[in-house]
Amino acid sequence: MTASQNTSQCTPAESRRRILITAGPTHEPIDAVRFIGNRSSGRVGSALADEAARRGWDVTLLLGPASILPTFSTVRVIRFRTVSDLQQLLREHVPAADVLVMAAAVADYRPKVDPAFFGGKFRRKSENLMLELEPTPDLLAQVASGRRSDQLMVGFALEPRDEVLESARAKLVRKKIDMVVGNPLETMDAETIEATVLTTDGGEYKTPGTMTKPQFAPWLLTLIEAQAAARQSRTA
Repeated sequence: MTASQNTSQCTPAESRRRILITAGPTHEPIDAVRFIGNRSSGRVGSALADEAARRGWDVTLLLGPASILPTFSTVRVIRFRTVSDLQQLLREHVPAADVLVMAAAVADYRPKVDPAFFGGKFRRKSENLMLELEPTPDLLAQVASGRRSDQLMVGFALEPRDEVLESARAKLVRKKIDMVVGNPLETMDAETIEATVLTTDGGEYKTPGTMTKPQFAPWLLTLIEAQAAARQSRTA
């Protein structure tokens, strides 16, 4: 099915379910040319955006500095670079969303640098250069604290394999969200994924072995849709 044939074009926009997805890395500047980033490819978020569009969702993808893009023309793509950029976009777009999927690999720390350096660059010197880092805000916890009762919020936990479940369970409670997708470190920038999804109602769902990320997207979205329907029925 091509983008021009997808069912979302046949459904009035005002009656379609709205999903907001974040994907890709953040790049936190050191100076005008250097940054601290990570290897997130944005594959999962872009694949989810395509699958949601195929199923008729109204889809907005907030995408960091990644080269992998969704293929459906109906997906609304808005780019960001830094944690601050994403923070502002979430403030703007979360209120209208029925579901938020926070798949972006957001930096936990950023350089504490004089903004004057952003217009130039550090010069090489013979002595060591000390770079101070400061914590970034917890974006998912921020938006979850002001959520509507009928909104579903999904986070991700990327950890060493033997710490994934513990981290995912802690994140469910700490961030006050509905679902956490736990996956091992080797998932980052890979074409495959092996994940466990935990939900606040005690659910634990494991992928049927290792999947490609395009295969994973419909598997995960089916879980999201079921959880979203249950939440909306409880708040109706």
